Amino acid sequence: MEEATSSDLTCGNLPRHLSSFVNAFVDFSVSGLFFPNTKPNNPSAPTPAISTRFPAPSRLVAIGDLHGDHSKSLQALALAGLTDPFSLRWTGDATVAVQVGDVLDRGGDEIRLLYLLHRLKFEASRAGGELLTILGNHEIMNIEGDFRYVTPEGLDEFKQWGRWFRVGLSMKHLCSGLEKPSDPFKGIPTSFPGVKREFWEGFRARIAALRPDGILSRRFLSGNQTVVVVGDSIFVHGGLLQRHVEYGLERINEEARDWINGLKGRRSPTYMRGRDSVVWLRRFSEGFNCDCQHLEGILAMIPGVRRMVMGHTIQEQGINAVCENRAIRIDVGLSKGCSNGLPEVLEINGGLDLRVITANTLYDHRRVMREEEKDGLALLVSENRLKEVEAAA
Repeated sequence: MEEATSSDLTCGNLPRHLSSFVNAFVDFSVSGLFFPNTKPNNPSAPTPAISTRFPAPSRLVAIGDLHGDHSKSLQALALAGLTDPFSLRWTGDATVAVQVGDVLDRGGDEIRLLYLLHRLKFEASRAGGELLTILGNHEIMNIEGDFRYVTPEGLDEFKQWGRWFRVGLSMKHLCSGLEKPSDPFKGIPTSFPGVKREFWEGFRARIAALRPDGILSRRFLSGNQTVVVVGDSIFVHGGLLQRHVEYGLERINEEARDWINGLKGRRSPTYMRGRDSVVWLRRFSEGFNCDCQHLEGILAMIPGVRRMVMGHTIQEQGINAVCENRAIRIDVGLSKGCSNGLPEVLEINGGLDLRVITANTLYDHRRVMREEEKDGLALLVSENRLKEVEAAA
């Protein structure tokens, strides 16, 4: 073997390899995860198309709000049969899973969860399955710079991310053969009046990471749907009104993606703001006296859709349904930063068999009802409680 000459070892001969190494180094330092055969932190990559409709799978799973709680999220993923709790690898085979938003805020593991879900998407796709993640109101708030629900632990996680990211920038600047990356912290204030000085660095890193065209928002959030149809179920964080459907589901997804990628200004689209927006609406997730006729009219506007699955509003009694199972509410307040609820997930088999897989040992019922049956899902605790199936947490 010929000995390499000093000219063979210059940065100019290895720009792509060195850049990929630095990206992988930063990823692992921040999350403990590697992303083989991917190109992380590549802002020049073309924006991928975003899909709104998916065919009905044999098995469909829905997971509620996670809010920065890594350990409880792992319990929910394992409960659903999607991941191995030790290796954190995808085990769901061809299952299609939907996480209905609000990964951010209220906890200290926000970045770890973004990385984990991102890697699971690749693994699910390779296995013939799919992991779809939806934008919640807390993702929208953070992209807009509204940090009202951020925790000190969350700010510290972003501060550490910022430091590792700067290490990566410094490594790249050492090599004259690499194109000099732009500094995502440029233009961000170094002080924040009214905020304790100890949190300034975390605030600054959070803005750099999550603002429109931010390092993490572009990478982890711009590919999220705002609304997605899988088979005969439509998933959205808050809910949909007639005007949202008339505006166009595909249009909503595309415009939200473009906004996150920095192509639509600083403020979110109008249908993302206010109590009747797609990420804030509680009309069909709060209480049990819903306007079912109104809901039926909305669902009738979307061909083939028979139910709406939502997060956003904590259901203290667990996953439940109203309007003859046309509105299913799956936010169980899982995170310790919320109500520390027991993990539960919704499972839909073949489009008809609906059940709740729960870690709650009070429920050991294993019969699964068909939605076509007269009494719906043979509701348990109250008339709105879906059929339970106990599983180990």
